[in-house]
Amino acid sequence: MSWPLLAAILFALSGAPALAGTVWVASQQGARLSRIEAGTVADAAAVPSAPATVAAGGGLLFLSHPDGHAITVAEAATGRVLRRLPYAGQVFGLAASADGRTVFATDWSGHRVDRIAAADGRVEGSAPTGRDPAHLVLDRTGRLFVADRESRQVSVIDAARMERVATIPVGEAPFALALDPAEARLYVGNVRSNSLTVIDTTALKAVATVPAGAMPYGVAVSPDGARVLVTNQGAGTVTALDAASLAIAATIGVGRYPEGIVVAGEGGAARAYVANWFSDDVSVIDLTSLKAVARLPVAEGPRSLAVASEGGR
Repeated sequence: MSWPLLAAILFALSGAPALAGTVWVASQQGARLSRIEAGTVADAAAVPSAPATVAAGGGLLFLSHPDGHAITVAEAATGRVLRRLPYAGQVFGLAASADGRTVFATDWSGHRVDRIAAADGRVEGSAPTGRDPAHLVLDRTGRLFVADRESRQVSVIDAARMERVATIPVGEAPFALALDPAEARLYVGNVRSNSLTVIDTTALKAVATVPAGAMPYGVAVSPDGARVLVTNQGAGTVTALDAASLAIAATIGVGRYPEGIVVAGEGGAARAYVANWFSDDVSVIDLTSLKAVARLPVAEGPRSLAVASEGGR
């Protein structure tokens, strides 16, 4: 039985809503959302073609479609598509507010980030970025950090005023970002310099840059802040670094062309989930042993993941 058919059957049979801490996987070529709960793929839902990234907030999921010039809004409980928000630019990175009322989107070709009303797609404000803005994160104080891939910098934007307040030089081709739990540090994966830059979010300056494997394409941090996990697209691995020393603690084999990575769960139950774009699966990493413990098949071309948890984030 083919994966799309199996996923469709599972989706039809499953009437239960997603649990807190559900991991959602966006598959680009397969045009599907898959959900992972308790270490298994629970079901999948069809979405518009070629989703590139997925973000969660306020009980909603947001998917970017760079070629379709749109953002899809779906329920985080079921994956059911609610509406399509047209977007004039080439939308790529997404970050959602905690209440789900606002989504922030990078325009890859327009070199800006927009604040968008999730209800109707109205653009409420825009701020300039560097060239080819990729991923972005929103902190609890209302600041956006944007990886400006072709400008070798991170733009810092006041999300309320939609005003750029700082730019921070980093490595070559910054792409993915992750805040530590205290939001004192921002970790930046630099694709072409094979490095990770650490930014002090109070001083708004880089305090270290260290090797992080071949082509760092995704970054996540363990719930206790002790480990930084970096996907290595060019090597099929995840590099785990000790956050205190920034030394490499382990190199973990995963699938082919790993991209997005998220962490779900707490304490000894915490796991990292890695989207393997060319393997059509998700690797599961135990954060205590720093070993891959499972590979879960999903629809074709998984690239991005998000965690839908209580409180909407």
